[in-house]
Amino acid sequence: MPLEPVQFLANTEAMKRAWPEDQALSYTRWLATHHYENFHVVSFLLPKHLHQDFYNVYAFCRWSDDLGDEIGDPAESLRLLAWWRGLLHQLFDGQSAAHPVFVALRGTIERHGLPREPFDNLITAFEQDQRVTRYPGWDEVLDYCAYSANPVGRLVLYLGGYRDEERQRLSDATCTALQLANFWQDVTVDLGKDRIYLPQHLFARHGYTEQDLLARRFTPAFRQVMVEAVDKAQQLFEQGLPLARMLDRRLALDIDLFSRGGMKVLEKIRAQDYNVLRSRPAISKLERATLLLRSLVRVALAA
Repeated sequence: MPLEPVQFLANTEAMKRAWPEDQALSYTRWLATHHYENFHVVSFLLPKHLHQDFYNVYAFCRWSDDLGDEIGDPAESLRLLAWWRGLLHQLFDGQSAAHPVFVALRGTIERHGLPREPFDNLITAFEQDQRVTRYPGWDEVLDYCAYSANPVGRLVLYLGGYRDEERQRLSDATCTALQLANFWQDVTVDLGKDRIYLPQHLFARHGYTEQDLLARRFTPAFRQVMVEAVDKAQQLFEQGLPLARMLDRRLALDIDLFSRGGMKVLEKIRAQDYNVLRSRPAISKLERATLLLRSLVRVALAA
């Protein structure tokens, strides 16, 4: 049975063994297809020749995320993320890879000419999570998203053969919106990690305090904080929606589906009167199926 990243780290045999390319590819495929997400890493319409490349990029992102979030000790996370960055730099410097994610990723990088910067930026974001837990205003939150979310969208564009500035701009808006929607969905989850991504200036504007949030107090002031936060994400989603019309329709389906899924999360936050402190808004299986069908129709009509 393949191992999740934290289990992998604790397994001496897995850490020391040599990973032939076929086994490394099997590992990244397993990692990408055996973990809960709101949507699968790839849809059935994504060109088959890109599936493995998406799995390989996802595996890198997943490992980076788990090194930042699943270790439970910021100092140890920073040590492991530095090790992970070192493996990335070795790969781009042409050195042989030992870890299965980098064994698998080498071919993807070479086939699509992927630059190092998006991978580096993702690691930077997870390092920042170990050092920064509060954000004064939107500038700081959006700057974090530029490292934590936007690189993923740019990597997806590179895999699809797109490298132009306009598509990257629209992708950045979409990915930042997705990150914000995830933050607003997981306010209480992040509190458990002593992280608050809601800009502090919204608290000051509406008379809400961090102490209120830590006590999970839902008040009219918190509602107003969330109204502004949700509206900000909605605006970014709408700004990025034209991207799907500028892509091959098979890739467009994934992009449209993720955007609509993120907006559905915002819709559900509104439906529970912005009280994300009481329960976490989630998308049901039926709602995911409905979103998929609607995205299929939109993409087909745009073709």
